[in-house]
Amino acid sequence: LVPISFGVLLANLPLGELVKPSSGEGEPMGFLLFFQENGLHTDLLPLLVFLGLGALTDFSPVISNPKTLLLGAAAQAGVFVALIGTLLLNPIFDFGLLEASSIGIIGGADGPTTIFISTRMREIGLSLSSYEMKDIVGATAVAAYSYMALVPLIQPPIIKLLTTKKERQITMPAPKNVVTKRAKILFPIICTIVIGVLVPKAAPLVGILMFGNLMRECGVVERLSNTAQNELMNIVVIILGLAVGSTM
Repeated sequence: LVPISFGVLLANLPLGELVKPSSGEGEPMGFLLFFQENGLHTDLLPLLVFLGLGALTDFSPVISNPKTLLLGAAAQAGVFVALIGTLLLNPIFDFGLLEASSIGIIGGADGPTTIFISTRMREIGLSLSSYEMKDIVGATAVAAYSYMALVPLIQPPIIKLLTTKKERQITMPAPKNVVTKRAKILFPIICTIVIGVLVPKAAPLVGILMFGNLMRECGVVERLSNTAQNELMNIVVIILGLAVGSTM
């Protein structure tokens, strides 16, 4: 949220020096606009964040207990609740289906995914001469990161409301790791192939996520895996935050 908020501040300084287009007379475009055009609108920055997320993720619990995939599937109900709710509020905010899709993804995803989908919806809106879409990439990103930041405040009272003290004191030992090295390496490869065939539109996100995970699990490119998890991830998050903030 800090890079996003400062990006908003920089973009709204007088004369807009940081978001001005190229003059065509040797004067370059503002660097925030450069980040938007070459990192945000091309999906490069969100995808690089997913590379880092893949390198950070341990899929062993899912591989050893596949039924936990149902928990992830259930979480996607939030997408449809947010999307339908947005369409119902259409008379107030004048949001169409593309805006509703951008807002809906907040209900079941994180910041980079929200930015990725919102940017895609924006590009579709720009390509349709009959559709005038509001540019809400920055607003949806702020909403996504804000709700994630508020999770520690929102969850405890709900948990206390729905469980007893005895249930909250149940000890849950970590499952024994029965996942083989071969399974960990095959998982990202098989996921990429299956999802890439079934849902081609998701191939960029899933493919780069699984590539990051393969670097983590194969054990032969530890330097690359560490770079994706740390230095690259941090650099991209800074630039992505500034770019998203500067759209507002």
